[in-house]
Amino acid sequence: MKLQRFLSRIIPVACILLLGSCTDSVTTATKLLQQLQQQGLMGEVKRNFDTKQIKRGHEIFIKNCAICHGQNGEGTADWRKPLVNGRYPPPPLDSTAHAWHHSTEELKRFILKGGPPGEGRMPEWQDKLSEQEIDDILVWVKSLWSEEIYEAWYRQIENR
Repeated sequence: MKLQRFLSRIIPVACILLLGSCTDSVTTATKLLQQLQQQGLMGEVKRNFDTKQIKRGHEIFIKNCAICHGQNGEGTADWRKPLVNGRYPPPPLDSTAHAWHHSTEELKRFILKGGPPGEGRMPEWQDKLSEQEIDDILVWVKSLWSEEIYEAWYRQIENR
């Protein structure tokens, strides 16, 4: 019964998230957070990240990813504007862009296989980074997200 009630509240919020495009991250996040707050569903999800894993993730990120995404995951200034070739430059990885719109599984797939196809120039890293290194990077990236964004991501994307 509790699950049914929770799902009946969450499904409309998920629809908002699906209707929001990746390029309108702030508006989508704001709407999602407002609905979660109105339903009294905020503040229950707590991060339990290992600080050593976060540090390892940042170190691996700097060695492999910073050339495109910036030292602190800040991305490219005009990340929403397509390049001459029609592809998009690397986005920020914090709460301001759309990394949080994807599950851990999807983010791992993008890192391993490159992608998302046709949208950017993300190379594949499956022969360069171990699964543990990718997990460490993703924990570091998630540590960049605000508490509100992390909770919304966890409820609507990761734990759906």
